[in-house]
Amino acid sequence: MARLELVPLDRPDVAPRAISPRLRTQLVYFMSPHDAPGVPALGEHEYWFAEAEVVRWLDDGVFYLVSPLDTANMTEVELTEEQEALLGWLKAKAVQHVRLAE
Repeated sequence: MARLELVPLDRPDVAPRAISPRLRTQLVYFMSPHDAPGVPALGEHEYWFAEAEVVRWLDDGVFYLVSPLDTANMTEVELTEEQEALLGWLKAKAVQHVRLAE
């Protein structure tokens, strides 16, 4: 199996961070939309994590998802240790723009 890594594009001095296949599928929970203010043009397999959002999720210990069964309401989801570690890395290293490398 290929090793999955997040390669910081805005901080080339920061070493890539290995992630699990499971966390790979969860990146969409935390990435900023491509058309959000301040998000640069993103290439294939690139993600932008807004610093303010990362800080908020870490402070709250939760994030919110839209339920496919009830799109009118959001579901509060507690961060897993793995998600919290990723968000902590993004914050500590001041990384917002990454590329997923396999």
